[in-house]
Amino acid sequence: MSDASIGTPDQLRDPNYTPPLTKAVPLGIQHVLAMFVSNVTPAIIVCGAAGFGFGSNSPDFPQMIYMIQMSMFFAGIATLFQSVGLGPVGARLPIVQGTSFAFIPIMIPLVAGKGVDAIAVLMGGIVAGGLFHAFLGLFIGRLRFALPPLVTGLVVTMIGLALVKVGIQYAAGGVPAIGTEEYGSGLNWFMAGTVILVTLGLKFFTRGMLSVSAVLIGLLVGYAVAVALGQVNLGNVGRAASFALPNPLHFGLEFTVAAIVGFCAMSFVSAIETVGDVSGITMGGAGREATDREIQGATYADGIGTAISGFFGALPNTSFSQNVGLIAMTGVMSRMVVTIGALFLIVCGLVPKIGAIISSIPIEVLGGGVIVMFGMVVAAGISMLSDVNWNRRNMVIFAISLSLGLGLQLEPNALQYLPGTLKVLATSGILPAAVIAIVLNLALPEELSSESTEEVSGGMSGYGKGSLSKTDSV
Repeated sequence: MSDASIGTPDQLRDPNYTPPLTKAVPLGIQHVLAMFVSNVTPAIIVCGAAGFGFGSNSPDFPQMIYMIQMSMFFAGIATLFQSVGLGPVGARLPIVQGTSFAFIPIMIPLVAGKGVDAIAVLMGGIVAGGLFHAFLGLFIGRLRFALPPLVTGLVVTMIGLALVKVGIQYAAGGVPAIGTEEYGSGLNWFMAGTVILVTLGLKFFTRGMLSVSAVLIGLLVGYAVAVALGQVNLGNVGRAASFALPNPLHFGLEFTVAAIVGFCAMSFVSAIETVGDVSGITMGGAGREATDREIQGATYADGIGTAISGFFGALPNTSFSQNVGLIAMTGVMSRMVVTIGALFLIVCGLVPKIGAIISSIPIEVLGGGVIVMFGMVVAAGISMLSDVNWNRRNMVIFAISLSLGLGLQLEPNALQYLPGTLKVLATSGILPAAVIAIVLNLALPEELSSESTEEVSGGMSGYGKGSLSKTDSV
């Protein structure tokens, strides 16, 4: 879908090519629009879980505005690391960085109901996890064998499953409204449903930028409906400053074993995801494999960008896969285009009023958007699992990993006698599922016979595409 007015085919495949500014600026802002909602949503979810987010009436609510502001600012900084580079840091490719959904299931148990004071523990884990992530850059290529599609698909699916409950709670009115008559009201679901319907309509019946920005436009329409219904309070916008710089150690730093282990473990998964994104960009935009230098530089940028984010009160950063797809769609490989988008994000992050406007979005409207986004995370995981050869061995690995991971997430009290650190890590669901899947995948024999699984599968041991037939045996 490349445009000859932007450049020749060879120029469009060149990361160092700069299109005319009249084309480069809209393309850069297009990258920001594609990731904007996903980038600020984790801050809203984490603050809500801690108890000073939407509907909490907490005096610490302005702290959420600050975290939203930093989500934009440091997404821009981390993107500059990738696109411009700094010594060995950065792939020097059009990689857009943003706040990662992957860490949310780790962060929520660490801060749940503990208020703004708990954010220091989060930031300590982010800094430690970021440094570990950067360290992985030294040998990231040699670790890919441990994370085949069976493992990565399971982890991504688990991340989505951990988040879908949040989407429903938001659409119904938010956690503070649970137990009241307002929770789950028709008005709440009307606002959320408006966002979902507009998003789906744009995704399926439009093309180009309208389709790419469907969630953002859906939220804007939902916001307009909420304004018409008198559900929007703009008081914080008037009180917010017009300009503010990042504040070092805004939430402080506190290092705990649970936070460090949790963030380091998820950094390992995030690093492998970044490898996939870098490969997707070079293949989709330039028709070639990524070099070792590009993969290593991208991993360094991921980790260092995350560590710096935590020092200033922002959440972990990673490469955004939706922007990889956008490069394939536009055919423009220019890292200068992404650099323009990064500068736009940085400017937004310096204006607290933008964060205040985002915080004025009713939680029900946001719920409609995140229902779509989190469902897409699950769908992405299932898509990755479609590359798995579903023989009986892989079915057993997936079954045990999913059962224990999801089960512990749904019933955390089953581990009430574990020490606090282990309980937080185990009940995240994602870490036990990932560890079990990795260990079993490396340790188990290559195949199982039909007799090995029939007795526990209720006659559904897998006879679909990619499975062994009933007559096969090992």
